[in-house]
Amino acid sequence: MMGIRVIKTALAALAAIYTAAYFDLNPPLSAGIFAILGVEVTRMRGVQSSLIRFVASVLGLFLASVLFETLGYHIWTVSLFILITFPLLSRFQLKDGIVTSSVIVFHVFDRGKVTAELIGNEVMLLLAGLGWATIINLIYMPAEDKKLKRLRDETEHLFTGIFEQIARTLRDPSYVWDGRELLDAHRAVEHGARRAAVSRENRFGWGERYWEVYFVMRKDQLESIQQMLVLLAFVYETVPQGGQIADVLESMGDDVKSDVYEGNVERRLEELEQQFRAMPLPETRQEFEVRASLFQMCRELHRYLDAAKRNKRKKQELLNADA
Repeated sequence: MMGIRVIKTALAALAAIYTAAYFDLNPPLSAGIFAILGVEVTRMRGVQSSLIRFVASVLGLFLASVLFETLGYHIWTVSLFILITFPLLSRFQLKDGIVTSSVIVFHVFDRGKVTAELIGNEVMLLLAGLGWATIINLIYMPAEDKKLKRLRDETEHLFTGIFEQIARTLRDPSYVWDGRELLDAHRAVEHGARRAAVSRENRFGWGERYWEVYFVMRKDQLESIQQMLVLLAFVYETVPQGGQIADVLESMGDDVKSDVYEGNVERRLEELEQQFRAMPLPETRQEFEVRASLFQMCRELHRYLDAAKRNKRKKQELLNADA
């Protein structure tokens, strides 16, 4: 299936070439090259890319004109231009404009003389190519909301599955879990974070930041879950406390999907910890090690809930601000 960026690039190049031909710019195909280089994956990157390429090309045009008119139109002068200009553009964060600048310079070299007409022609070629690329970028960018909602649903489903697997292991330490849900959750969260960044860049950094906050929260929570799994490895026998923690984990499905922090799981966990403190001390070393690991799991679960509390409050503030 043809990607939307390919279609946008084709339209931008077509419009740029026709525009250059209409204004009798020479060669008009260069405007198409500039348009192809200027089409980007987000609106913000598109505007930044076109601006960088334009500034770099104008700077290259100026330096090339000075060098060629001073030292002559020789091939070694082109090499000198590269040695001077390319590091300069990189130093000033303009390296994305190296290709467009080079195209302009070769036009000047081919003409063999710097004139006002030539400079005007090259600047107009840049405006035609990069201008159409910017216009096409601004007109349409595919919406990310559907992809982000799908990734959110997938992430929440995987989190629920992870807690169910941990609960099952707490009830039966001999049970072997392959960890597939954890690996899939990492992939979904990383993908979601990238798509959230694209969505923000398409809005030029303004508006909804809900998705970025959401996937930052999930990333923080995955770190807590990984620590829980490390501690789970030390729960090698069944104890009553393990079953009680399993009950809490199995009840977290609705909490995972909620946009509002309700605190139900936190209250249950605090009650559970109070019950643990009231229980008799362990009688064996094995029971001590298992109960110590379970207590640390409760601490990590608190950390997980703190991330939810902090970030869900922030998400709610953003939703209210956007309303």
